[in-house]
Amino acid sequence: MKRWWQVGVVLVAVVVLTTAGQMQTPANVRLYVLDAGVLESDPERYNLTPQEVQSTQLSVTAFLVVHPEGTLLWDTGAVPDDSWTPTGEPVARRIFLSDGRERPITVTRSITGQMAEAEVAPSDLTYLALSHAHWDHTGNANQFMSATWLVPRAEYDLMLPSTPPPVAQPSTFAALRSSRTVIVDGQHDVFGDGTVLLLPTPGHTPGHQSLYVRLENTGGVVLSGDLYHYPEEHTLNRLPTAEVDLDQTRASRERLETFLLENGAALWIQHDRVASMGWRTAPEFYD
Repeated sequence: MKRWWQVGVVLVAVVVLTTAGQMQTPANVRLYVLDAGVLESDPERYNLTPQEVQSTQLSVTAFLVVHPEGTLLWDTGAVPDDSWTPTGEPVARRIFLSDGRERPITVTRSITGQMAEAEVAPSDLTYLALSHAHWDHTGNANQFMSATWLVPRAEYDLMLPSTPPPVAQPSTFAALRSSRTVIVDGQHDVFGDGTVLLLPTPGHTPGHQSLYVRLENTGGVVLSGDLYHYPEEHTLNRLPTAEVDLDQTRASRERLETFLLENGAALWIQHDRVASMGWRTAPEFYD
């Protein structure tokens, strides 16, 4: 497989890890989709009109990768599991950001509950990787501090300074400061066999990243993080209004398009409400 960035890692902290040892090891890589809710949103923030999008709502998703050599959780949802009780019906919540803004979201299933259906406990988790620091991707990060956190230096510095970024909920990921942390520099091969790759796609935030997973039967898929929010951003070539660096976002999208073509991979836009309604969720999986 062609590589578009140099690989490198730096170990910055060490914590002794334990594992429950009860999870069955699959023969092939599995990808579980975790439903983390539905977010009310405004497409005009992404240079789109309500008439141009199939749905103004955005899905919030997380993904669990189960590999023969370990597990990886990609993003952790928006609403901390310990702040609400699932009832089997949608539960309306409001998230108050550190800059005072309020975001309405509806959740039905907890992240850890769906992981349990996949027979993975938080203590089973080998790696945690976040696409970026924003609140709708870090809601349950503290629950996984025993995993090794894979993070670009730029995002680490963004998340754990003395003054956190305004669109973050720093309380939801503060415990990661004590995690075993690996700083990833460029494209990073998580399990060393090319099946799970962290792809640097900066622009939305300084250290934003996307995730490639190669599945035997499904084929390769790239999880977008927030490189795109609406699929119409992709088809109509629109850029959001509030990127950290628009030029970086544009370049990241161009590199990712090349990667998709070279590897025959499909793009899964994590916030795509219409597409996500058709995805199989845990305990079902893609392999």
